[in-house]
Amino acid sequence: MNLSIIIPAYNEEKLIAACLASVREAVAACGRGDLAYEVIVCDNNSTDATAHVAREAGARVVFEPVNRIALARNRGAAAAGGEWLLFIDADSRLAAATLSAMLDAAESGRCAGGGSTIDLVPRPWWGGLLVRAWEVVSRTMGWAAGSFVFCRADAFREAGGFPPEMAAGEELGLSLRLKRWGKARGLRFVILTGAPHVSSGRKFYLYSPREFLGILWKMALSPRRSLKDTSISRHLYDGRR
Repeated sequence: MNLSIIIPAYNEEKLIAACLASVREAVAACGRGDLAYEVIVCDNNSTDATAHVAREAGARVVFEPVNRIALARNRGAAAAGGEWLLFIDADSRLAAATLSAMLDAAESGRCAGGGSTIDLVPRPWWGGLLVRAWEVVSRTMGWAAGSFVFCRADAFREAGGFPPEMAAGEELGLSLRLKRWGKARGLRFVILTGAPHVSSGRKFYLYSPREFLGILWKMALSPRRSLKDTSISRHLYDGRR
């Protein structure tokens, strides 16, 4: 199998090296001698040393000038040569168990793509409630979390990739597109549950509960409009790290 691991990154010089190290360790621990892989970091117009750190760690770096994560993910995918694509976040850590489960699903020949349950660490008590609530929604609706999405490369391209107009929630848009693409071909969209993918819970401490509730309230009032409103993604690009 040929796998492209794509990591969008904006001002992630503090965490990108550890993320890339986790990818190398996960691949080595999987023991899949037939796995060929590449790692692509999409520098989403960073103002720090993200691109330099990623290159020093052995990743291929591409550039997306517009600060929008959907565009960064799509730019990374455009440069990918793998038969399968795996998108993870720069503040996450890829575990061998999660990668193995993803490879098993890919090699089964029965799915077009999928996601994984997630865990965010560290986190406050209320953050744990949000994580558990998201897991219920993800498993019930078949929606992937943005920190871990995988799919066939041909499915990604034919389905149209991440919706470029979405400022947030682009993983939900892709999940729906891949589910439709797969259904037409008798393929599933799966949510892996055996080994949650771990990402940083730093946003729980960088943003107040009031700020979180404000975003959730805005999305609840008008989900379609708010997810296309660039102001809702300002927490991704406001410099807090």
